[in-house]
Amino acid sequence: MKLISESLENVKFLTEEDDNGTKSYKIKGVFMQGNIKNRNGRVYPTDVLEQEIKRYDDKFIQKNRAYGELGHPEGPTVNLDRVSHMVTSLDRDGDNFIGEAKIMNTPMGKIVKNIMDEGGTLGVSSRGMGSLEQKNGANYVKKDFMLAAAADIVADPSAPNAFVQGIMEGKEWVWNNGLLKEVEISEIVETIESSVRKKLPNVEALAFAKFLKKL
Repeated sequence: MKLISESLENVKFLTEEDDNGTKSYKIKGVFMQGNIKNRNGRVYPTDVLEQEIKRYDDKFIQKNRAYGELGHPEGPTVNLDRVSHMVTSLDRDGDNFIGEAKIMNTPMGKIVKNIMDEGGTLGVSSRGMGSLEQKNGANYVKKDFMLAAAADIVADPSAPNAFVQGIMEGKEWVWNNGLLKEVEISEIVETIESSVRKKLPNVEALAFAKFLKKL
């Protein structure tokens, strides 16, 4: 599985004010698009998206834990210290999936609010895990696709393309006891465990040194 990120172009940052003058900050727009080749050369079949978004809605949105981060995360998990917003809805409209998120009053959320108040421009990108199949001149996202974050807030929505292509998408990820781990680190751990079983201390030391260099 690879970590896949897409910049979201049809999303707006909105500020609303109630009768008492209390402001609410939101993100609204198209979070995912199916059956269309995006500018990264990938196609998300709508049925794949619908299946995964139903799981994401049940497990995260409905339980008020569909968080997103400020910045470019380097892995598939959500870092709570970087959470800036929470997705409150994600509904299908044809081949589009329309989402809404509220900016939270966390340290990162306050940064987003301040930028919005000052008239700054921000972008949004999605983050997921999945395998790709190349056909018909495009990379098709397969049925194992899992949404990690429906929306992360970024300074430049086009930046993830180069960043993710070079750093994140070059890594393979595997499931290990219910956790996602990088393949190389997973292999190093297996080497260490195997050397312990075989009583090969030198192999264990070399593998551990290699692991430390990855941190």
